Amino acid sequence: MMALPGDQNKGDQAKSGDKQAPVRIKKYANRRLYNTATSSYVTLDYLAQMVREGLDFTVEDAKSGEDITRSVLTQIIVEEESKGQNMLPINFLRQLISLYGDNLQFLVPGYLEKSMESFATNQEQIRQYMKDNFANVLPLDRLEEMSKQNMAFFQQAMSMWNPFKVGSTGPSAPGAEPKPEAPAARGEELSDLKAQMQALQRQLEQLTKSGQKAD
Repeated sequence: MMALPGDQNKGDQAKSGDKQAPVRIKKYANRRLYNTATSSYVTLDYLAQMVREGLDFTVEDAKSGEDITRSVLTQIIVEEESKGQNMLPINFLRQLISLYGDNLQFLVPGYLEKSMESFATNQEQIRQYMKDNFANVLPLDRLEEMSKQNMAFFQQAMSMWNPFKVGSTGPSAPGAEPKPEAPAARGEELSDLKAQMQALQRQLEQLTKSGQKAD
């Protein structure tokens, strides 16, 4: 395992109290990444390992000072996917791309964040189950089952966000002009959308409870 910043960042930690401040990474025009905590150049693999270790960091453009953490994290995902460790289904990516510019785009980040938090909780239960019941033996059958359930949940969640389905009432008669939606109709759509989100959340909670009962 590669060496990661620990005591090197004590100065930043003292400034922020008990909570350790994020490590500052600078990205230069030549795409090199510089860790200000260790005074050394690092790689994307290094940053990926920091994420796995739970170490927080921010990335800024060395020239402008702009926060580019989001783009660098996205680049890490692209690198991991290119290595064959595919976790993002093609259909999921297509649906996600189709939402850029949609009027519901502002709802997606919070929804995905909450969904991933619930997913992470579910995964922790699986890890604890393996630790308590199987030691070093991996319960492949249960792990596969839970993975399928989680994947089905995410596919169902993303299908809900398909902009071509929102407000759709079926095919129109030939030659019929589309009618503008009334404000009341839009309100009903948002209410339906909220109800669908709550239903999906309940579904995930049921999957989590089923995992607890199996323990």
